[in-house]
Amino acid sequence: MNAIKENLKDVHAKIHKACIRNKEIIRDKDEVNLIAVSNRQTLTKIQDMLDSGHRVCGATRIQEAQDHWQELRENYTDLQLHLIGPLQTNKVKEAVALFDIIQSVDRPKLVHALAKEMTKQDKQIPCLVQVNTGEEPQKSGILPHELEAFLTLCHDEGLNIIGLMCIPPQNEPPALHFAFLKKLADQHGLKELSMGMSSDFEQAIPLGATYIRVGTALFGKRDAP
Repeated sequence: MNAIKENLKDVHAKIHKACIRNKEIIRDKDEVNLIAVSNRQTLTKIQDMLDSGHRVCGATRIQEAQDHWQELRENYTDLQLHLIGPLQTNKVKEAVALFDIIQSVDRPKLVHALAKEMTKQDKQIPCLVQVNTGEEPQKSGILPHELEAFLTLCHDEGLNIIGLMCIPPQNEPPALHFAFLKKLADQHGLKELSMGMSSDFEQAIPLGATYIRVGTALFGKRDAP
């Protein structure tokens, strides 16, 4: 059994455990979708992950995703590929062509570019809005007080916004940001919540995460150039 398969078993066990509190089930584990994040991982490790049967994957860089996933998509027709990293407007064409879900919609210019390109390619890709819950000036994402107007813009442009995502500040308890994102999603009637990574997904699950983005806990250290 390869190491990736063992890691997958371990992560799924932790997902199951996070769905239980005081010996009672508080979440259906099937509501939690594990995204295997492959950035800066080798093709050998990615192939091991696919050989283990996992099909929901995430990438943060367009060029790397094209290098790794363009051909693999032809061989694995049941693959679901998420863009979870920042998207530049000059890469929108490639993103719309390659990905099934775009999780990092974070500014009006990108909304306009995505809407135009999806019309051109005759595709309607589900999207999530990235929220800067910590209001960090160096970080991408819509500020919480701007979210309502931004969602209106997305709707007016015809984007299919299915949920929200966040990356909590490194120096603050992530659970506070997960709970805040859940509150924002509920306020706006959004079902999907992408929150939680290798170090904190067990905190995100009881607070409503429907997508968790896990890289090193599955693949080990990032050792590809």
